Amino acid sequence: MATIPITKRGAESLKAELHKLKTVDRPWVINAIAEARAQGDLSENAEYDAAKDRQGFIEGRIQEVEGKLSAAQVIDPSELDAGGRVVFGTTVELEDEDTGDRVKYQIVGEDEADLKLGLINISSPIARALIGKEEGDTAVVQAPGGEKSFEIVSVQYL
Repeated sequence: MATIPITKRGAESLKAELHKLKTVDRPWVINAIAEARAQGDLSENAEYDAAKDRQGFIEGRIQEVEGKLSAAQVIDPSELDAGGRVVFGTTVELEDEDTGDRVKYQIVGEDEADLKLGLINISSPIARALIGKEEGDTAVVQAPGGEKSFEIVSVQYL
């Protein structure tokens, strides 16, 4: 199985989700199944069916998160020394060469990506265009609205 890059913050988030699934959600659904079973005829018991469906979802998510954590390669951006190049975990400030607008992104793993928080997926077009570049370089991104050029203003390992 290939390793999955993930930041330290992303790994901690997955561990917290796994802990909640195992200590809160799983016991709750087991209790809900027991209560529904106590009501009698299971063939026409909607609460029982719903609780069993929820149990299936929770168990599936536990397996998925455990799999991701076992394949994770945790990278702490503050410990990187990439010589000023953009790599996984880097926080990059960009300036749109057409409009002059500035944006700041951190390149993260698939599970951590959240554009509203400035976290972009390593496999996104903009992240792929930035990887390997340095401060002052221009990155050309094929966006849905056409080609966009960004100048790399700063590269930080936070």
